[in-house]
Amino acid sequence: MQAIRVLLVDDQPMIRTGFRLILEAEPDIMVVGEAPDGVSAVASAQALRPDVVLMDIRMPHMDGVEATRLIVQTGSPSRVVILTTFDLDAHVVDALRAGASGFLVKDGPADSLVDAIRTVAAGDAVLSPRVTHRLLDRFAHLAAPTTPAVPSRLDALTGRELDVLRALTRGLSNAEIARELGVGETTVKTHIAHILEKYQLRDRVQAVILAYDSGLVLPRGTR
Repeated sequence: MQAIRVLLVDDQPMIRTGFRLILEAEPDIMVVGEAPDGVSAVASAQALRPDVVLMDIRMPHMDGVEATRLIVQTGSPSRVVILTTFDLDAHVVDALRAGASGFLVKDGPADSLVDAIRTVAAGDAVLSPRVTHRLLDRFAHLAAPTTPAVPSRLDALTGRELDVLRALTRGLSNAEIARELGVGETTVKTHIAHILEKYQLRDRVQAVILAYDSGLVLPRGTR
């Protein structure tokens, strides 16, 4: 099995060293580089083409949000995981909107870091939809005072795909969605894949953001 290539981005050398020690103890993960700020992160991502970039959100010269946006805009296959000190940081939502595949809190357990690397490298998001929902409920700001039944931006989706998208915003897993809609889990996965393909989204986190931005659902307190 080919090792998962990881780029560490943080302005604190001790943090980078700590992450390196954790990750290099895993036989299937290889740290291929480090960067102390967003500018170096973008350059390193282009040069090293890591599978996963662990990106600090608050750094000098260029923050993690802008660095994530630039990495994604280049069409890089690298997937970005945001590192933050606070689990409800408004900048995390900005980073998710910029194309990050999720986030981790820096003081979380080592196992969660390793699991996140493997999950993202496999093409999924690293945070549960429930956490995404909670973040967006707190920080999303929508202009529309009411929720249209089917926003025009989502008219490319079928009725069943809209049902699946609404379920994703409620934090349901594929198995839970399948039970609720009375279909197989494979069918749910197919619907999610179609949603991602139609709107060129990387993962289900981006799909939830699309639902909020389009007005399909509103943050609690705005209804």
